[in-house]
Amino acid sequence: MNKEKQTAIVLQVFEEYLEKNKQRKTPERFAILKEIYNYETHFDIDSIYNKMKEKKYRVSRATLYNTLELFLDCELVQKHQFGQNQALYEKSYFNKQHDHIVLDTGEVIEFCDPRIQQIKKTIEEVFDIEITNHSLYFYGKKRNEN
Repeated sequence: MNKEKQTAIVLQVFEEYLEKNKQRKTPERFAILKEIYNYETHFDIDSIYNKMKEKKYRVSRATLYNTLELFLDCELVQKHQFGQNQALYEKSYFNKQHDHIVLDTGEVIEFCDPRIQQIKKTIEEVFDIEITNHSLYFYGKKRNEN
């Protein structure tokens, strides 16, 4: 599915969420969502703020924080705290389950290992629960290459 189609879908999902929750449909909210879905990597508030500013779109940091809370609530964005002071976000509507390796350089590597899904299934069976979501972070550093 191309990026334009994906963007149209997330805009529709967000519009339905706003209607259902009796929230205002502001142009700023939709512009922020479009900007986020143009990102290919994790992002922070400042990077979105600066991108919007470069495009001459006036939006305050407070509006960004408040709007991100709406995106989190309707599961269009996921928030990560990779051990840094600042939260990072990523678009999540089309993402498959994946986990993260956080290097001491700040680089974040995404990976998917089917064994983790098997562990999840075993935990569900042992504890008679349904796991609806998970996050797994490994922290490390690159080995010295000799």
